[in-house]
Amino acid sequence: MRPTRRLLILTGVWTLLGIIASIWPVIQIGWIVVGSVLLTSAMVDIALLPHRSAIRATRSAPSRFALGVRGAVTLSLEHDLARSVSIRFHDGIPPWSEADDLPWSGILPPKEVTHIVYDLHFTRRGAQKFSAAHLLATSRLGLWEKLFRLAGESEVRCYPNYEPVVRFALLATANREEQMGIVRKRRVGATLEFHQLRDYQDGDVLSRIDWKATSRRQTLISRDYESQKNQTIILVPDCGRRMRAMDGELSQFDHCLNAMLLISFIALRQGDEVGVIGFGGVQRWLKPVKGAASMPKLLNHLYDYETTNEPSDFIEAAERVMARQKRRALIIFLSNLRTEDSAHLLTAVRLMQRRHMTVVATLREAEMELRSAVPVHSLHDALSFGALCSYFQQRERLMESLRANRVMTIDETAQNLPVALANRYLDIKGAGVM
Repeated sequence: MRPTRRLLILTGVWTLLGIIASIWPVIQIGWIVVGSVLLTSAMVDIALLPHRSAIRATRSAPSRFALGVRGAVTLSLEHDLARSVSIRFHDGIPPWSEADDLPWSGILPPKEVTHIVYDLHFTRRGAQKFSAAHLLATSRLGLWEKLFRLAGESEVRCYPNYEPVVRFALLATANREEQMGIVRKRRVGATLEFHQLRDYQDGDVLSRIDWKATSRRQTLISRDYESQKNQTIILVPDCGRRMRAMDGELSQFDHCLNAMLLISFIALRQGDEVGVIGFGGVQRWLKPVKGAASMPKLLNHLYDYETTNEPSDFIEAAERVMARQKRRALIIFLSNLRTEDSAHLLTAVRLMQRRHMTVVATLREAEMELRSAVPVHSLHDALSFGALCSYFQQRERLMESLRANRVMTIDETAQNLPVALANRYLDIKGAGVM
C-alpha cells in the first residue's frame, strides 16, 4: 500500500495552509478542520481498498516462441467488487524479452473479465520464465494504491527462428524450391537406388530402358531411380566466442542455427539421418535421428544452445566426431574462420577425411562488405579500406588452402548461408559421392 499522487498533493496543500495559519492564527481552526477531514478520508479510503483475493488474473501464452518473432500474451483479469477499479499493470516478463504495450493502465469494470493482450518477442533463445504480474489497484477515493502480485510463474521456450524451414516446406509442397534459391540438379552419380518402372518419355536415357519389361508389354519401359537413402549428416556448430558477434539483429550463431534447421529439414525429407555435436564450450551430442517426425527432437535439442567465451578447438572437435560417429557420414563444420585457424583446421579435416566427407561452412561479416563499399575521402578512410582489403585477401587465401586440400567450403554471409548450405548438400547428394 502506498499513497497516490492525489493524496500527496492534498497533503502538500494542507501543509502550506499550516504555514499560512502560523502567520495568521485566525485560520488555524479551518486548518485543523481540513486536516481532520483529510485524515478521516484517508483512513476510510484505506478500509475500502480491495483485499488480497478480490482481484484474480490468469496468463495465457504460447508454449513456444521463435527468436525475434512476436507472440501474443493474454492476461485475463476479474474482481469481486461492486464498483469499477482503476489499475496500473505490468506483467513479469522474462529478462530477455521486450513488450512495447506494457505497462497498461485502465479500468476494470465490475462483474466482467478484462483481457489484456500484448505482443512479446524474445532477444535470446532458451527456457524463459515469467514471474508474477504486478498490479496497482487504486482505492475508491483515489488516495491509496495497493500492490497485487498475480498470475504466478510460468515457463515458455524460445526456439530458433525456423521461418525459412516453414517457407521451404510450403514451397516444396508446390515443387517450387527454386523460388527460395534451392536448385535441384540432375543426379548423375552412381549411388542411385531403383525406385519404379514407368512408361518411356521423350528425353529418357536409353541405358535406363528396361528391355525385359519392354518385351513383355510391347512398349518402351524406363527404370526410375532415386538417391540413396539412410545416409548420415553430422552438424558441428562452433559455440565458441567468435560466434557471439552480432550480424543484424541476431548473432552469427543464431544465423548458423537457422541454416542447421533448414538443412536438417531437407535431409530428413530425403530419408537421411541428422546428428549434432557442438564444440567450443558446448560438449553436447545428439545421436543421428531419422524421419520427418524427428524435427521436433532436433528443435528441442538445439533451442537452448548458447555460445561461450571459450576458444574453438577444431582438433578436439574432430577427435570427438571420430569417437562418436563410426559410420561414414557427411560432416558439416559451421564457424567463422580466421587466418590463424589454417593449421589447426587442416589437421582436424585430414583426421576426419580418413572416414568421413567434410564440408567447412564459414560466415562472412556483412558489415565488412558494407564498409568496403564506403567511398574513400580521408586518410582514415584509406587506412580502413586497406585493412579491409588485407582481411579479405587473407580470408581468400585460407579458403584456397582448404580447397587445395580437397576440402569443400562454403563462404557466405549469414543471410545467404541457409540456402547455400542446402544447395551444397543437394549437390553432394545428387553427385552420389557421400
